[in-house]
Parts: sequence; structure tokens; C-alpha cells
Amino acid sequence: MESIQTISSEELELLKQVDTPTVCNVIELFEVRPRNTGYMDGRIKSGFPEMPPMVGYATTATYRSNAAPRGGDVYAGLEGQVAKFDSIPEPRVVVFQDIDHPPVSATFGEVMCTTYKTFGCVGLITSGAGRDLEQVHAIDFPVFTSGTICAHGYCHVIDVNVPVHVGGITVYPGELLHGDANGVTTIPNDIAGEVARLCAEFMDAESYVLDFLKAGEQDLKGWEEARAKCSQKIAELRERALKFISG
Repeated sequence: MESIQTISSEELELLKQVDTPTVCNVIELFEVRPRNTGYMDGRIKSGFPEMPPMVGYATTATYRSNAAPRGGDVYAGLEGQVAKFDSIPEPRVVVFQDIDHPPVSATFGEVMCTTYKTFGCVGLITSGAGRDLEQVHAIDFPVFTSGTICAHGYCHVIDVNVPVHVGGITVYPGELLHGDANGVTTIPNDIAGEVARLCAEFMDAESYVLDFLKAGEQDLKGWEEARAKCSQKIAELRERALKFISG
């Protein structure tokens, strides 16, 4: 696996302070990908939307539960998966592609999520389903799923740290992810630090309009002036982002 580009702990903390839509807005400034790509679609929903944003590097795996694994272990493949965590920097987000269509049982439960959290993971995303939601919530472990199913079937992890397809996008091992109540986006690793630094300023730009509207005055001219200030500030941020890209 190629070396994974990371950001500083301070930049990670900045990303934890902002919502995922703001992160998406700021990524757009860099013009490194089409605006309708890079984020998961509506099939992937937060299991605990009240939790703060989740930020971490993807440790990926494929999974199935509709056919028995070669061994008899209910959690077949889990030890091999955990053993490969060290190839991905912390904080890690477990990302599963459930290859059963439709999912026939839960990808995760209390035991798996507790294991993952103990070994440096800060959340989990699956194209399949989950269970033990009350217990997983109790350990403060954010999850993003396509639904819930009460049983684990013949659950087994197949391939670890391979590209996976989840929520309409491909997620690669080591890719930086950001998720909250609004959904999940990837953040290109090479711009992630600058994205983190620009988010607060992007929100400041939006505040020109929001502060005006919250004042409750139906002043069309004032609203247009506030929007112009917002647009000007965002244009300045875009210029900085593009300068960063060009080096």
C-alpha cells in the first residue's frame, strides 16, 4: 500500500468542529472534482444523528453473511481485519461493503464496535445494516448504515484494505472521511489540511446573509448587500484554494 498522506492533529480538530455540508462547500472551492461526486448518497444514514462529526481515515473491508465462511467462527475474519489496522493511521473509520444484495443480516453489533473502538477506530460505515444500536450508542461510537437487522447470519470479513463501493462512491484505504447527521463525504487527502483551515472562514462568509436574515428585517436592498458581501468573501476563499492547488 502506498504511503498515506495525513494531516496534523490540530487540523483534525478543526474538522471535528464543523458540519459535513460545510466541508463539502469548502472542497468545492478547490475545483479538484465535480460537485456531484465524492460524497455518499441517501442510502447511507447516520445511526446517531445527534453525535458530533466523525473524522478519520478509512480502513476498508468487504463482508457477507448469506453464506457460511470456511470456518465456524461467527466473527470469521475479524482477527485478520484488526491485525491490519496498523497500516492505516489513527483515527480510523471502518468502512464495509456488504456484498449481499440485499443485505441479509447485520454487519456490526456491540462486540465488533467495541473491538474497533478499542483498536483506534472512531466510527463505522456500512452499505449493509447494523444492530445492537443502544449498546453501540452507549460506547459513543458513530455508525452510518443503510438500515437495521436484528441477526448476524453467517457474518464474515472477506478482503481487508481494498477499494469498496459504499453509498454510490468508491472508498479507498487511507482516504479521509467526514460524517455527521447530514451524511458522509470523502476529503481529498492532499487538500484536507487547507480544507480544515478554510471552513471557519467559509462559515463567517455565510454569516453575512444569515445574520441579516435573523434580524428579521424585510429589506431587499440590505439582503442583496449581505449576499454580495458573502459572495465576495467566498470568491476570495476560492482564489486562495486555487492558489494552494497551483502551488
